[in-house]
Amino acid sequence: MNIRRRFIGLSLSVGLLTFAKANASEEEAQKALENIVGKAFVKTSRVKLDIPPLVENGNLVPMTVVVDSPMTANDYVKAIHIIAEGNPLPNIISFYLSARSGRAMVQSRVRLSNSQRVLAIAEMSDGSFHQGSANTLVTLSACTEV
Repeated sequence: MNIRRRFIGLSLSVGLLTFAKANASEEEAQKALENIVGKAFVKTSRVKLDIPPLVENGNLVPMTVVVDSPMTANDYVKAIHIIAEGNPLPNIISFYLSARSGRAMVQSRVRLSNSQRVLAIAEMSDGSFHQGSANTLVTLSACTEV
């Protein structure tokens, strides 16, 4: 009887350990952010991330990022990076722009594994970084393997 209980307990523990690793840890999300910005200071301005606060299904979540930039040859957005802190791989998409892009706005649909904070980091032509974020509540998770 003891062996059976121990076996069931260990089986459940192993299942929980693999499930717990399905989402990125806070350290992995921070490392993804550091891979983008290095040691640079990230300002919390100029970037507006629009994502629904409540989504039924995490498979196709609409997202819009707008950066306040004149998009001239001397002042433009070089890249917009999106980090989903709760996804198995936090760095989910990067958009590369130039002064000829016209407007610093991108739209996409992203996959979110669960309720989480999503970051949008704008890399400017002068080397500075600006960030915007939004929280979203996902009722039906995506990014899971069966």
